[in-house]
Amino acid sequence: MRLITGNANDFTHRFPFIERAVKTLPVWSCLIDGEAVACDQNGLAVFDLIRGHASKASAVLCVFDLLELDGEDLRRQPIEKRKALLAKLLKGSHLSIVPNEHFKEDGAIVYREACRLGYEGIVSKRLGSLYRSGRSPHRVKVKNPNAPAAKREAEDWR
Repeated sequence: MRLITGNANDFTHRFPFIERAVKTLPVWSCLIDGEAVACDQNGLAVFDLIRGHASKASAVLCVFDLLELDGEDLRRQPIEKRKALLAKLLKGSHLSIVPNEHFKEDGAIVYREACRLGYEGIVSKRLGSLYRSGRSPHRVKVKNPNAPAAKREAEDWR
């Protein structure tokens, strides 16, 4: 069991409760796309709470997609099937693993409400789409310009 960053760094040791939760999943093997997050007192994911090199016991794994399950490559399956299999895999109580909420409503409404709540933004995926790492015409990320993450990115570019 390993927690690997987008830059191929092994951060398993930094997230002991996530590691323990993933190890309890009823599978021989799986590859899950997700992001470790830590939330503030309002339940909003805050990147600064997860920075640094110390162990992050309060972090949870917010999962987006299931790419492999017990040796079967799922990346060529439609997003709906992968999400359904992921939900089935996570059925039960895994306090340190939470599925990313998804909505089928109008994207403009979802984006407006995400911004109102202070979220970083939204990612829209085309129904029926296969998994592709990196940029994809089937996935659109729209950031909230007023979110702390956007402000941090602007400061980092100065």
